[in-house]
Amino acid sequence: MSRDAQLAAVLQWLWRSAPPREVDRKARLLLLDTLGCVIAASRQPKLRRLARQLAKVEPGRIRVPGYAQGFSVSAATYLFATSACWDEACEGLARAHGRPGVPVVAACHALAQALKCTLGELLRALVAGYEAGGRMGEAVRMAPGMHVDATWPGFGVAVAMVRLSGGNAAQALDAVRVAACQVPRSLYLPVKAGADARNTYLAHAAQLGLIAAHASLAGLSAPAEVLDAIGAGRFAPAGSWLLPEGYLKPFAAVRHVHYGAAAALALRPNLAGRLRAITRIELSTYAEALTYCGNRAPKTPIQAQFSLSFGVAAALATGDLGPSAYAMDDRRIAALEKKVLLSEDRALTRAGRRGATLVIRMGNERLVHRVRRVSGDPGQPMARAEVLAKFARYSGRAAATGARWLDSPGRTPLSRMR
Repeated sequence: MSRDAQLAAVLQWLWRSAPPREVDRKARLLLLDTLGCVIAASRQPKLRRLARQLAKVEPGRIRVPGYAQGFSVSAATYLFATSACWDEACEGLARAHGRPGVPVVAACHALAQALKCTLGELLRALVAGYEAGGRMGEAVRMAPGMHVDATWPGFGVAVAMVRLSGGNAAQALDAVRVAACQVPRSLYLPVKAGADARNTYLAHAAQLGLIAAHASLAGLSAPAEVLDAIGAGRFAPAGSWLLPEGYLKPFAAVRHVHYGAAAALALRPNLAGRLRAITRIELSTYAEALTYCGNRAPKTPIQAQFSLSFGVAAALATGDLGPSAYAMDDRRIAALEKKVLLSEDRALTRAGRRGATLVIRMGNERLVHRVRRVSGDPGQPMARAEVLAKFARYSGRAAATGARWLDSPGRTPLSRMR
């Protein structure tokens, strides 16, 4: 069965199936969590300058949470997606090795305002885009040196935009084909170099999806063979929902960093007043984490967000790993980061599992903690209360505001959810 036929079956299923309650709940949590990440990042000087630039050249009536200006749909989508990943606290899907949700939420939030959609209409489009994008993410593997964010996430945006615009499953399939004909190559290099250009990648994916959806709805076509040309990996069949598998993050860091950070937080109560006595910190984890997050002595926030050693050191030094960890001015973190030794846990790698073992040495004393799952992993999702607490912390708004949004009926106009 061709990849095109597989995706066609999935899209037909998505168009005729109402998401079950579990999927609707997760979509609402994803939307709220992403909004909180955007509001937190909107305080960043670079993003405020970006907002001013976009409002100057693409003004409009579309609003992005945390920003005072109005934008066009395209500019609002761009700013929303760039902001959502700025602190590296946003969602992901482990089987896709990336983030199918952020660019879909960004585009849906903007287009739903333009079309005066309800919350329910936005959520249905979000679910369709996430499910299609997550499947394409599992099918498309990145070459060494590449970064996922500007590539396959655009496929989900294309599907969501067709759904929100009132198009059908066949048009959504055409939109994915159009996007696949021009899927870009995004580099991991900016992360390693400490350049925050990488934070524009999901915005690029969202723009690609918007372009593809417009093209499909206007009747432009693309060859069916293109999906087999770009992807050969696994592809979840119709009838299985991926959204409940998706993770939300308790920490502001790449997901690979979470396991070592969780181990550090577990050991920290045993180290009160003794951080300077630590002589060595040993972190053993799976190969993929070492490949993407082996950055040492980070100098910029983006490097630190992709650094296993920084995540452990920050958690030990501060008892936290939130956006404030990346001020890059804490000497305690820098001192501890130098003491971290990284190694591969080959058993985890062979099993295709995530996790970490942390060993802290102080003279003859040895503290050990092993983490195999963290909050947000399949089977251990972040609880509603955790998501609301994170939203309140990141947005500066009351948790009750977030709860009201989570519980709003689907018929609620999106304009009332501000």
